[in-house]
Amino acid sequence: MEIQLSDGSGVIQRHPDFSSRYAPARHIDVWRPPGYSTDAAARYPVIYMHDGQNLFDPATSYGGADWGIHRTLARLMGEGKVGGAIVVGIWNTPERRGEYMPQKHFAASPLVALRAMWAFQTLIRPGSDAYLRFLVDEIKPFIDGNYRTRPDQANTFVMGSSMGGLISLYALEEYPHIFGGAGCVSTHWPAGGSRLVDAMGAALPRGGTHKLYFDYGTATLDSSYEPYQRRMDALVAAAGYTPEKDWLTRKFPGAEHSEKDWRTRVHIPLQFLLGSRESV
Repeated sequence: MEIQLSDGSGVIQRHPDFSSRYAPARHIDVWRPPGYSTDAAARYPVIYMHDGQNLFDPATSYGGADWGIHRTLARLMGEGKVGGAIVVGIWNTPERRGEYMPQKHFAASPLVALRAMWAFQTLIRPGSDAYLRFLVDEIKPFIDGNYRTRPDQANTFVMGSSMGGLISLYALEEYPHIFGGAGCVSTHWPAGGSRLVDAMGAALPRGGTHKLYFDYGTATLDSSYEPYQRRMDALVAAAGYTPEKDWLTRKFPGAEHSEKDWRTRVHIPLQFLLGSRESV
């Protein structure tokens, strides 16, 4: 299924009910940038994004507002700030919370109380290791085999919001040879609290070979995020990351935990991951 966007911001191709040995089937949406079909020699970095139904279409997005990733990237390309990218939107399923909770950290002994609370509240077992195998062993080879990608680590990124921020960072930690950067938007640190922050901070690859982007607002669910993010920032600095070079954290006063607010600032992580760091 192919959708030509009327505003000229590229083409979306849907691969419905993409099956997996590791995780439940779900739709995979692939956005091809303007110029993809006319320049047969061009190859593109790839951004793998979670909660794929929220990216391109308000009709499928939670809350009726999409990220508008395609419009933002098309604009950044037109302004010469990035060279373009392919965006792969991986739809979520009813197993979302389990698939996005960093599994190995969650299973660590200091998080016994968290595991008990999680089991009581959600009745969902963490399944993020299987989800990441789905992404790395099945989705990525399919994308690299069917689209003109730059498949190397330096041109492969992962990004998401809320618990999608958690699984994005976990993906980079588990597969640092696959992903060159992670965009973690309004990361839902309270899912594991300070112990999860510390565990993830201890597992970071050393600075200098990856890019890390974090942000948070101050309203609605985001209102509780700042202390956790500051704690993570200290761990990122201790791991050797340099602010504004291979690591960026941004605070957005008044911003809510919603797709409409993420849409207003998504140009920042996109430009940081794909383009010039000096101009973000």
